[in-house]
Amino acid sequence: MTSRRSLLNASLLTLLPHFGVQAQTQTTVVLGTATPGGGFPLYGAAFAQTIEEVDATLHIQTRNTKGSTENIPMIEAGQLDLALVTGEPFYEAINGIGRTPAKLTILTAMYSSPGMFVTRADSPARHIEDLLGKPVAFGAKGSGLVILARYVLDGLGYDMDKDFKPVLLDRAGDGPAMVADGRVAALWGGGSGWPGFTAVASSPTGARFIVPDAAQIQRIVAKHTLLKPMSIPARSYPGQEAALPSVGAWSFVIARPSLPDDVAYRLARALHKGEAALGKRWPQAIESTASYTVAAAPRTDLIHPGVQRYLREIGLLR
Repeated sequence: MTSRRSLLNASLLTLLPHFGVQAQTQTTVVLGTATPGGGFPLYGAAFAQTIEEVDATLHIQTRNTKGSTENIPMIEAGQLDLALVTGEPFYEAINGIGRTPAKLTILTAMYSSPGMFVTRADSPARHIEDLLGKPVAFGAKGSGLVILARYVLDGLGYDMDKDFKPVLLDRAGDGPAMVADGRVAALWGGGSGWPGFTAVASSPTGARFIVPDAAQIQRIVAKHTLLKPMSIPARSYPGQEAALPSVGAWSFVIARPSLPDDVAYRLARALHKGEAALGKRWPQAIESTASYTVAAAPRTDLIHPGVQRYLREIGLLR
């Protein structure tokens, strides 16, 4: 009996260091998302689950923030390791528009975000001009979607603050109820599978989507070259039978430049291996791929060096 107990104790002593090493080598990465009820927190949850499923040495701790405009300074201050941002504030930050240029790096492309309005299906509004002078929910305070709206409307010669009655939300998830009960004439948002649009389209009243027409799209992209023609595929939302052309930009997962190269490399590798799983968890994330990252990045040098190393290994960068 003593011999068996000694053997068991010896086995446990052999195993304990093994478990200790695993615990010590797990890397925690803090990811900033946005306010509850929008697409960013849902994307962040799918992102975290996928990475941890592929690489158990990585732990993604998600944190709700006010959105893109708060995430960028938090990344600069080193308060976050990763953050979700829409393309417009990212573009402004790296180019020093209204601020000093920021040093930001891209971990991965998230998805393209064509912007559009949604109203109740029984609304008389059918064109952007029909919303002039009306209360419109443009998104949560600090959301990059608000900045996208300003660019789109400016491209058409409109001022969001003067030509509409803008409503900025404390929580992104508050918008659909305001459309349903008539407090606002429309809700602005972007991309396929966006929760606010899904909620309105799934409501008893149904939804009508309002996008720029072909001539308006040309005016917008001619004035603001950061925006590109994009389209929402048919059946992205309940009752939406035709594709919806609009304009928008790519959203990104950005990383603090000081994030160690080996950590960024491991994250990129896990994302690449988990691309299919991430797309199943969150429909918009089917565009969160290594190949889209290379195509969507404004410049290769903006991609984190650790990610660049992985992209070279798989043949997507030279």
